[in-house]
Amino acid sequence: MNEFKPGLEGVVAFQTEIAEPDREGGALRYRGVDIEELVGSYHYEQVWGLLVDESFDPEPYKPKHLSGNAPSDLQAETARLSSEWSLQKLVDISAEEVRDDLARLSPEMIAIVAESARVADGHADRVPDDVVAQGETAAEKFLLRWRGEADPKHVKAIDTYWICTAEHGLNASTFTARIVASTGADTGAAMSAAVGALSGPLHGGAPARVLPMLDEVARTHDPEGYVRNLLERHQRIMGFGHRVYRAEDPRARLLRKTAQELESPRFEVAEELERVALAALREYKPDRPLETNVEFWSAVVLDVAEIPHDLTPAMFACARVAGWSAHILEEKRTGRLIRPSAQYVGPAARPASAVDGAPVPT
Repeated sequence: MNEFKPGLEGVVAFQTEIAEPDREGGALRYRGVDIEELVGSYHYEQVWGLLVDESFDPEPYKPKHLSGNAPSDLQAETARLSSEWSLQKLVDISAEEVRDDLARLSPEMIAIVAESARVADGHADRVPDDVVAQGETAAEKFLLRWRGEADPKHVKAIDTYWICTAEHGLNASTFTARIVASTGADTGAAMSAAVGALSGPLHGGAPARVLPMLDEVARTHDPEGYVRNLLERHQRIMGFGHRVYRAEDPRARLLRKTAQELESPRFEVAEELERVALAALREYKPDRPLETNVEFWSAVVLDVAEIPHDLTPAMFACARVAGWSAHILEEKRTGRLIRPSAQYVGPAARPASAVDGAPVPT
């Protein structure tokens, strides 16, 4: 139990009923339901209901001072809502009240991203609420709030992406949300902290790094040379390999299908780069499965919806509010402060005089 595991890999920190990634079988199930059954048959807001309430019936749903930097706006505005709405500490309220707070926060967080994106596009005005209300799904309302219109292909692209990335177990942002929730903080604090964990490109922002690869391959018409060059320089091929799956990431499979159905102009070059990269990686590291992950085809699908690169982390956050909500509620019900141990590997006991810069006794 005291063995050190870098990055906590393989360490079981929680028992959860929310999501089950099948690393060997290449499947992902939300409360037992395979996501392949969800995409195309349900919408994102229904998946929020499944993850949080174990029901497909979603509950019904104005940001200020937006800068146009959606990830930063989302974190700041979510934290501000804790005060504006007088959200109570998790330790002081019931699980039912926590759930209601999460149901208020989730659509508001998605609205913050849409309005921040609108500011970034140079629009000072807000889309009237009656226009937004014409949307039938969360994805459609998001686009109406952002652009004032909702292309059906863009709606399908975003809805599919959000469903595929709504939840994935104990990743960095979800772990952060649970840690903060375990302290008894309010839901806004836990959600805002989770958004902060998306600041680095290794979690949630990788799709933005896939499109430049596709552009370069399209320019050179030489995917083999491009992949070989990356491997020779020991650089990552973005969108391949995953800490969980030993087989193909099931989300990549669904998103590939969606990209083809939506007639993505990048589909052919992406498919060719995927084929070449997989072959090269199997030769380069035959003992380590490096299959296509969710980031690769997410980039192509989000491109169909004309999502700018710098909005990618915020789009991921919009999706993940469902998973975060479910985990915050589960952590509330667990009711135990998260306090792991650390293994000390520093100097042995010594006097202060042994430290560099210590005063010389006179």
